[in-house]
Amino acid sequence: MTAAADPVLDPVGTVVGLVIAADPALDQGTARQVAERAAGGRAKRRRLAAALASDPSVLATGRSPAPRAVGDLLLALRAAGAAGISPPRCAGCGREVTSMQRRGNHWYCSPCFGRPLACAACGNQRQVASRDRHGRPRCCQCPDQDTRDPRDVLTEVITTADPGLAADVVTAALEATVVKPAHLQKLAWALQESPALLTGGGAKAPFPMVLRLIGALCDAGATRIQRPPCPRCGRVVALSKLRDGLRVCRACCARANAVPCGRCGTVREPAARDERGRPVCPHCLSTDPANLERCARCGRRRPVSTRTSGGAVCPTCVPRKILACTICGQARSGMVSRITGQPWCRACARSWAPCSHCGQPSRLRAGTREMPLCGSCAAPGTEWKSCPGCGAGERLVAGACRRCHLHQQLRELLADPAAGRVRAGLQVLQQALAGIDRPEIALGWLRRPKVRALLTELAAGQRPLTHAALDDLPPSKTPDAPAQRAGRHRGAARAR
Repeated sequence: MTAAADPVLDPVGTVVGLVIAADPALDQGTARQVAERAAGGRAKRRRLAAALASDPSVLATGRSPAPRAVGDLLLALRAAGAAGISPPRCAGCGREVTSMQRRGNHWYCSPCFGRPLACAACGNQRQVASRDRHGRPRCCQCPDQDTRDPRDVLTEVITTADPGLAADVVTAALEATVVKPAHLQKLAWALQESPALLTGGGAKAPFPMVLRLIGALCDAGATRIQRPPCPRCGRVVALSKLRDGLRVCRACCARANAVPCGRCGTVREPAARDERGRPVCPHCLSTDPANLERCARCGRRRPVSTRTSGGAVCPTCVPRKILACTICGQARSGMVSRITGQPWCRACARSWAPCSHCGQPSRLRAGTREMPLCGSCAAPGTEWKSCPGCGAGERLVAGACRRCHLHQQLRELLADPAAGRVRAGLQVLQQALAGIDRPEIALGWLRRPKVRALLTELAAGQRPLTHAALDDLPPSKTPDAPAQRAGRHRGAARAR
């Protein structure tokens, strides 16, 4: 592969071509192995190929600015014996860099990387050697002295919070979560200052090590030490993200980061950004023509669902598990229900029917085709969350039930931008869509970019709500899709 390869479609080929051009003595197979190992995933490979294609001189000079992937490649090539490739060189003094310490797009050696700060003890501008218990910088001559053994301090704080824990259990938990003595000291200072972190306030933990210790203590049998709930959704799950100074769960962080996709308009956490810096949602990223790959089974260029030893596999060709459905009794590709713990097929998972116990039309969750059961009747002991809008107990979407979420989406799309409310002429349309039997059908319809554009034009008065105006639209299923789909499902339910 030559340096003229496409950086998007064949990033590794682009990198190999540029490396061979800079060091002709290097074997092409070795260069490809190093590039594949150092470049990592698809996005990183493309960034690396684009950076080298725009400035191939970095291979000979080793000078930044350049992405980190370029520095990693230079180090890997030098380790593989590429004498014609320059090692990374410090942006400050020009000496050879053996590890990546970055500030912005530049890499530095250790002496040039550290910035001198005012020591909290002596006040002199010096290199930071450590941090004190309040997080302030200290120089090498003014460490924060604490003669106590941090293990003893932690054991005292933890056993005070939960007297039922033995000292050896606490010691084992500390050994499982803390490696460095300096981290042990930081942990002791943090818990001594805020013991409430152990009893439910862990969302305010200054570093994740506190949460790991709480988890280890709970696994060891602690009764008063509690895993902290997410401060946003209230669920007791892993708090892996930091948002506004608090530890939150991954789902709440994704909702907080959600923005309209620059291509389809769907409000989701962006998976990437395009060449113009616009956010791109995961669906648009995976279906982008540049990201399609040839399926190893059907040979078509499709989005990648999984990767096997034979190559990429598209969603259609992924092997499905064949299970005996407990609802219809047929052996089909399916999954295990999280409500009942029993296998069911995908057709039953999508079915709607009046519940044989409570009579309410709902998704089929258990029972049989003749005696269907909804989720609440199938698992009566389950604590369903209550919708803050209507009080219905079910799984919530964006903090509301599907019906209330549909009302919210319609208000946002049909509201006049100037007046901030739905015009009288559109209220009938709003009520018709909000009253559909199956709200998820309307929600799926509203996620389509053409539908959102059409409703936005109607709300702004750019298109009149008349049959003639709708007939002027390009031929599509968009305008009447919800009614048609709802009718088909009602007919199917009556046939069953």
